[in-house]
Amino acid sequence: MQKKAVIKIVSNATMEHDELIEVVTPGSLKKENDEIVAMYKETEISGMSGTDTKLRIGDEYIILEREGTTSTKMHFEKGKPTISLYNTPYGMLELTIQTKKLDIDITEDGGDVEIDYEMQVAGQPPIKTKLKLNIKA
Repeated sequence: MQKKAVIKIVSNATMEHDELIEVVTPGSLKKENDEIVAMYKETEISGMSGTDTKLRIGDEYIILEREGTTSTKMHFEKGKPTISLYNTPYGMLELTIQTKKLDIDITEDGGDVEIDYEMQVAGQPPIKTKLKLNIKA
């Protein structure tokens, strides 16, 4: 059963001089097969207005999918490097993601997720990012 949820996202990336970006947005939460699925609409604050985001959260992985003005499917799994295509209004980027830390404490009623990862674009220096999610259904 899908529930209404409040989703709080806190992001801290090295490319932003350790500046925190915090967004609180309405969304939804449901259990689907063996995953918890959170969905929300991006806002102008994130720079991705017009994009729908879906987080598929398993026991040991997270898949972030975006559809709209920005499209991507990013896979986070500790110790497992992944490659994602990131389609923006300005063109396609290939991202390499190395998940350093992945803490998942979530049920269909909500919870917390923390991801520390490095993202590299086409041979550029890696961008270190910490992403924290708090979901309340």
